Amino acid sequence: MTERILLVEDDSRLAEMLLEYLGQAGLRIDLAPLGATALKRLSEAEYDAVVLDLMLPDMDGLDVCRQLRTTSDTPVLMLTGRGDAIDRIVGLELGADDYLPKPFEPRQLLARLRAILRRGVRGRAFADESLHFGRLEIDSSARMVRLDGETCDITGYQFDLLLALARKAGRVLSRESLMDLVKGEQPEAFDRSIDVHMSRIRAAIEDDPKKPRRVITVRGAGYVFAKAQD
Repeated sequence: MTERILLVEDDSRLAEMLLEYLGQAGLRIDLAPLGATALKRLSEAEYDAVVLDLMLPDMDGLDVCRQLRTTSDTPVLMLTGRGDAIDRIVGLELGADDYLPKPFEPRQLLARLRAILRRGVRGRAFADESLHFGRLEIDSSARMVRLDGETCDITGYQFDLLLALARKAGRVLSRESLMDLVKGEQPEAFDRSIDVHMSRIRAAIEDDPKKPRRVITVRGAGYVFAKAQD
């Protein structure tokens, strides 16, 4: 089945280039040059991923991401041209799954998209798996995390990170190995954005995120998911 991608980009030259390149790679691409148009299309159709430029003429891309996350967990890949790390951090905190700074090569974007789409395939492969750790349940069939029966608010990428840790409970995983597990490829460089995702996961599943008992940082090594939990 051909994956359907929504490209939210107002730069006509860049959009035309990406439409041709990604189309040749076998993806079905719909274009939305405005944030409002993107939100309308997302309410009317199902997409496998969204490529979202942060600088749009009618509204901030961060606002588009925020509104999308109130109704959908469709993976979001942000395109950031401002060169400010705070925008990337805010975007990740709002629920974006990955980001790509401008300028970029089209093959970089394609690689990131394929990584996002592969995570969806792997999630379906483990669709019947449900992990229980005390009060915490990680349900692969529904791609949901529950604490005391209540659904936790995390993104698809954060779900994959938590699931990767939980499947190897008790083992320390470096940031690089975690990114490899969820992306299916080696990261281009050491990426501290994973720490932002971990903070969001802790905010969702820990009783006290400042004193985590489930997802624990091992200084200089990475993260470990605790086997014994209440």
